[in-house]
Amino acid sequence: MSQIQNYQMLINGAWVAASDGGSFESVDPATGDVWSTVPEATVDDVEQAVQAAHAALTGPWGQMTPTQRGKCLRKLADLMAQKTEDLGRIETRDTGKMFSETAWQATYIAEYLHFFAGAADKIHGETLPIDKPDMFVFTRREPLGVIAAVIPWNSQFFLSAVKIGPALAAGNTIVLKASEHASAPLLEFGKLMAEAGIPDGVVNIITGHAEPCGRVLTSHPLVAKVAFTGGPEAARHIVRNSAENFAEVSLELGGKSPFIVFEDADIESAVNGSVAGIFGATGQSCVAGSRLYLHEDIADAFLEKMVAIAQNIRIGDPQDSDTEMGPLCTTGQLNHIKAQVDLAVKEGGTVLTGGAQPDMPGQYFQPTIIDCPRQDLTIVDTELFGPVLAVQRFKTEAEVTALANDTKHGLAAGVFTRDSARALRMTQNVQAGIVWVNTYRAISPVAEFGGLKNSGYGREAGLQAVYSYTRPKTVWMNMSDDPIANPFKPR
Repeated sequence: MSQIQNYQMLINGAWVAASDGGSFESVDPATGDVWSTVPEATVDDVEQAVQAAHAALTGPWGQMTPTQRGKCLRKLADLMAQKTEDLGRIETRDTGKMFSETAWQATYIAEYLHFFAGAADKIHGETLPIDKPDMFVFTRREPLGVIAAVIPWNSQFFLSAVKIGPALAAGNTIVLKASEHASAPLLEFGKLMAEAGIPDGVVNIITGHAEPCGRVLTSHPLVAKVAFTGGPEAARHIVRNSAENFAEVSLELGGKSPFIVFEDADIESAVNGSVAGIFGATGQSCVAGSRLYLHEDIADAFLEKMVAIAQNIRIGDPQDSDTEMGPLCTTGQLNHIKAQVDLAVKEGGTVLTGGAQPDMPGQYFQPTIIDCPRQDLTIVDTELFGPVLAVQRFKTEAEVTALANDTKHGLAAGVFTRDSARALRMTQNVQAGIVWVNTYRAISPVAEFGGLKNSGYGREAGLQAVYSYTRPKTVWMNMSDDPIANPFKPR
């Protein structure tokens, strides 16, 4: 058995254990073996991290110009690109995600940091055409302060970059809470901060569970904003916690995204898009296209092609370049998926392929397609975070629009059709924060993303994300040489 790696937290530029010596274990999902230990942050540890971030606001970081901050972010991006393989290997070991994906993400995510580096000196206020004579009025954009960023285990480099990037570009400091399910990748990422020239205390990374670590962080009086990605139940706790500090809150939550295929679609393209949308990353994506709606005229032919692909997906070691789908990150996910698949069958669903664990060690589940006769099957609107697809048929555009919107989620949607007018109507009528047409899961630093309904609020990425980490200050200047009139002058 390989030696267990013992990690520490990053607080005020120092690598530290939990103040009481507490820790928890991390398991390699591909083998089920413990491979590392991670500190269990105490209340005092959270306090130290927030105080360090608060002090850094007026330290060397607060004295830097926007251009200097941008240079630090650019250096961080370059270092991340250089460490692509190392970071990818660690993320794959801790989460079970395919190395081919984690390595690619680490490379591309560096582009997000470059984007925000370039935005650092583009933040500006405006002059106002005020209705008062002799008054010059303008706004300036200032950092919010200490940002609490709560990061899930899946796509954690990406979800950190879209928080760290705009927060630091705008001059804030940050305390990242890594997921208790897979903390190691962010702790490895933290090793790049000092080398990038980012002063001590500007970025702090703590590890622990929701109680007390998450609760104390998100309710701390010095925290100005909470940026959270995760599930709706945890989000509800965060919103309640923010009542203690009146922090701004942005929430990027889960989804149950509809993938809609009309009768005129390019079937090969749509099948490939759906396969990637649900089985890519083992379905462990907030935007997984987990609800497939097929026009009845093409449904049977479409499913025949898709089932054939699903049955030939190579499941195995996520570090192996020949593997096409890796394990699930946690045993909790695995048990939840098994229970929901069993329930779907009891409610009338038909398993077209998959539906069980393969006969191999590790937290694996087969690529699964379930034909659902009705919209009211529990699985149709339950996020599974795994490789399970719920399929339904439709006849008309109006019918599928109603089905797609009949959900408590609203993060993403996909539409495949050659009819451009219909495509535009669907982008307008489907209730989702992201709509892809004849493609799926495409991302860019330039394009913001976020959800509605139970998929959260606020937006990440894009130039506007930088402004969401600032607040405007309005400045009034009297340009007249005349004294201000005495309001109590005798008449």
